[in-house]
Amino acid sequence: MCEPDFVQFNNLACETAGGKVIFATDEWFAPAQNLLKREPAEFRASAFTEFGKWMDGWETRRKRIPGTALPFSSTDIYSASHHLMVYLSFEGHDWCIIQLGVPGVIHGFDVDTSFFTGNYTPSISIQASCLQTDEFPAAKPEGDHTGMAASEGEFKAVAKLRSELWEELVPVKELKPGNPDTCHNYFHVAFPHRVTHIRLNMYPDGGIARLRVYGVGQRDCATVSGLEQVDLVALANGGVCLGYSDAHFGHPRNMIGVGRAANMGDGWETARRLDRPQVLKMNAVGILEVPGSEWAVFRLGHPGVISLVEIDTNHFKGNYPDSCKIEACNLTTEEEQLCNRERWRNGEAVKWRMLLPPQKLKPHQRQFFSGNVLALTQVMSHVRLSIAPDGGVSRMRLWGRPKHFFNNPANEMDF
Repeated sequence: MCEPDFVQFNNLACETAGGKVIFATDEWFAPAQNLLKREPAEFRASAFTEFGKWMDGWETRRKRIPGTALPFSSTDIYSASHHLMVYLSFEGHDWCIIQLGVPGVIHGFDVDTSFFTGNYTPSISIQASCLQTDEFPAAKPEGDHTGMAASEGEFKAVAKLRSELWEELVPVKELKPGNPDTCHNYFHVAFPHRVTHIRLNMYPDGGIARLRVYGVGQRDCATVSGLEQVDLVALANGGVCLGYSDAHFGHPRNMIGVGRAANMGDGWETARRLDRPQVLKMNAVGILEVPGSEWAVFRLGHPGVISLVEIDTNHFKGNYPDSCKIEACNLTTEEEQLCNRERWRNGEAVKWRMLLPPQKLKPHQRQFFSGNVLALTQVMSHVRLSIAPDGGVSRMRLWGRPKHFFNNPANEMDF
């Protein structure tokens, strides 16, 4: 199956971005938090727990009780949390609520059923809401929830959200089994509003390996001061990767993720270029003379003036790039759409201007560039990071002031 265009966007629910499950009706075979793991699901043929087969995803018990609002005796639906009475389901099917790590506009979902073949969920639907911070329910206690079901108190607490009435982003849709050629169930979304929480409904029960929520972050303007320097390209502030030349070992969108990279897999890493000279030579300033480079294009979360660049090669010790440069431009929506159609490979479509001239990079460390090193002081909307000849970068930060600040210096920034 060909991947849809929306998978280029950020996974707003990934646990590395702060996503978390705050409620699940049942987690008998495998806990719902597994849905948000960054790594692909794995299968261990001989792995079992006291509750059954170990699975890398969310898997509920085989439901034998119809929808009800009454608690049942723990005699036949024992919960490992030792509640005497538990609700197995309010509505005759299983569901969970996920708090996005980065609130934003959702463009699509990947409901991944990898390795769930005879036990995958037959159908799902997805709902969403934008809650105020003071409405956020308390997070589930940390720890392994395998073998557990929601308690009466948890059901009563989550009922206050009225999540069954939330906006429906994906109506009831059938899923395909978790074989390699059918496991990715993609669903496009046309909902142009900010989302903080989603509700994933299983019909009626079963297993799902991963839920990826692809979209663009949207920061609440009330949380930002007009005098604050902002990372204009950060995932949390609405930055998004639009195109790249190579992502053999890691996608460039990882570079705008939350915090520092956990490992090399949490950065952008390309394959080794095959056009490297057989014998490497340096130029007068110590940068390798190579014929080619790799690149990645980003739309800033908000157009602005960049005053500080951070390039972090954390974890890349024997495979960091020799050098990098950053170009920038200011595009309209129509111009961006044209570039997207051409996959950003038409050199005539964009008039790139040099922001950061070529700079020598170092292994496994953060490097900062500011002041006279930066060649632009104008408002820009898009950037292109180029690395030569190849290698890996864990994070890129572009600190500056959004355009709104310059238009209304007395006001707060409008993201």
